[in-house]
Amino acid sequence: MLTLLAKLLHALNSDSSIRQIALAIALGFIVGLSPIFTLHNIVIIFFVLLIRVHLGSFILAVGFFSGLSYLLSPAIVQLGESLLTTPNLTVFFTSLYQLSLFKLAHWHHTYVLGAFVLGALLCAPIYFISKFIIEKYRVHIMTFFEKFRIVQALKASKFYRLYTSFSGGSSLTKGGL
Repeated sequence: MLTLLAKLLHALNSDSSIRQIALAIALGFIVGLSPIFTLHNIVIIFFVLLIRVHLGSFILAVGFFSGLSYLLSPAIVQLGESLLTTPNLTVFFTSLYQLSLFKLAHWHHTYVLGAFVLGALLCAPIYFISKFIIEKYRVHIMTFFEKFRIVQALKASKFYRLYTSFSGGSSLTKGGL
């Protein structure tokens, strides 16, 4: 976990594309909300492996949002149940259930459907919020923290040695942390 955190900080502090990191966080949100072995998660994981996104950010986002999904599970189940039991959608879901792909996707389960719908609805806002936060971090927070003495103490720690090993030896004064 310490290694993944060091990789994330390296990505935040490097010249990596803000869009790649934000997209990794947004896709990690969708994957993290629902059970890992659902059809839409497998498709998203293959998509992540095909395009250029920061994999460390994606893995951390999946882990973080998996933990968050336990807190949100009552709301996710309620959303899925309300969609599946809506009278206007009953015929639609009944016809979809006759398809093997729909059964394979497990969207007939309240939790999986609710997590997919919530993830799909909030994916774009999470992308833009992540992009905004990363931009502000690089402009304001990174330069602010370079001024503290704690930064010099971190330079002597194991965490900083891990950080520099992933960043190729960049220092905190050159735009690192």
